[in-house]
Amino acid sequence: MRPVLTTTRPGDEPQRGKRGQRLAVDKEALAKLRLVAVAYSHVKTAWFPTREAYQAEVEVEQRARDVVAAIRKMRIKAKAYRADRYFMAKLLVDQPDLVLNLVDTLRGSDALQTSIPGALELAGVPYTGAGMRGLVIGNDRNLVKELLDANDIPTPPFQFITRRGASIRPELGLPLIVKLNESGGSVGIDNAAVKETYEEAAQQADMLIATYKMPVVVERFIEGPEITLVVFDDGVRMHVFCAEKVFRDSESRKYQFTSFESYSEQDAYTYTLAAPEVEALVSAHARRAFELLRCRDYAKFDVRIEAATGVPYFTDANPNTAFGPHLGLPMTEVLHLHGVKFSRVLASLLSKHARRIQAPAHLP
Repeated sequence: MRPVLTTTRPGDEPQRGKRGQRLAVDKEALAKLRLVAVAYSHVKTAWFPTREAYQAEVEVEQRARDVVAAIRKMRIKAKAYRADRYFMAKLLVDQPDLVLNLVDTLRGSDALQTSIPGALELAGVPYTGAGMRGLVIGNDRNLVKELLDANDIPTPPFQFITRRGASIRPELGLPLIVKLNESGGSVGIDNAAVKETYEEAAQQADMLIATYKMPVVVERFIEGPEITLVVFDDGVRMHVFCAEKVFRDSESRKYQFTSFESYSEQDAYTYTLAAPEVEALVSAHARRAFELLRCRDYAKFDVRIEAATGVPYFTDANPNTAFGPHLGLPMTEVLHLHGVKFSRVLASLLSKHARRIQAPAHLP
């Protein structure tokens, strides 16, 4: 069941979360918005290598409609635009003040989503979320991990593999998890993704490369709590919201992690506020990672805290994580846990960009 959407009008006081965080909203800036475009992925099954890759993306059209409805409840005109061959032509005709970018793939490719901010930059149309550089980095797990590692932000030992038949380096340690280099929604990560031998990890890498026609990253699986970090920059302050995933006990799974199957399993996990000492441990790293990876407006990071050492390892980064009102979305759920409703997040995001809109000149 979808949660009931609640909205906060632009004139309301800033909402205080459970840990005292507040998101800035500028009522006067919101009044400048004439039309907000909500861009979303054009999805066809033929464009995706597997059914699960298609399923991970197809929900974005309904999510775009939900965001449009939320904007309209704020008494701001909004319209959804599918990112197809006519996308830019429609935008140039309607001339929106701002594009809220929800596009994750073009013709089934994560890598091509950088075309959207590129085209909008060329046309001079303001948009939300990461720019071209941020999306190029964020969609390349190997590059993300190289940058984190080079800047002393802990990430698990890893190996980048581009072809089948490669051997796994034993210095990575065991157990291991194999991930597609370019993917979202845990595509390619099933319930059996954690491997306890180098041979099994190599076989998994070969299978994923053959199926998805892209490189993989093999990394040491960190045993310990999994933390979701959401960074939100409201133009006044960079906020970090921290929550721990509490997985449901399962006799069939030795290791607890977010798999593709867990997206459809009821109560596969729940969120709880992370302990203050955990939040203090990871927040500075999150702010540095946000800037280092060229994120903008908001981003989500997955962190696993090694039980044996207490070291927080950043395992994944998502610069344009799923944005929408439903509590099934990690960003929305984590902020809701902190007492921040989606309506407030939306108003803060829109007003941040609306501040840059020049007021129309008054005719004599």
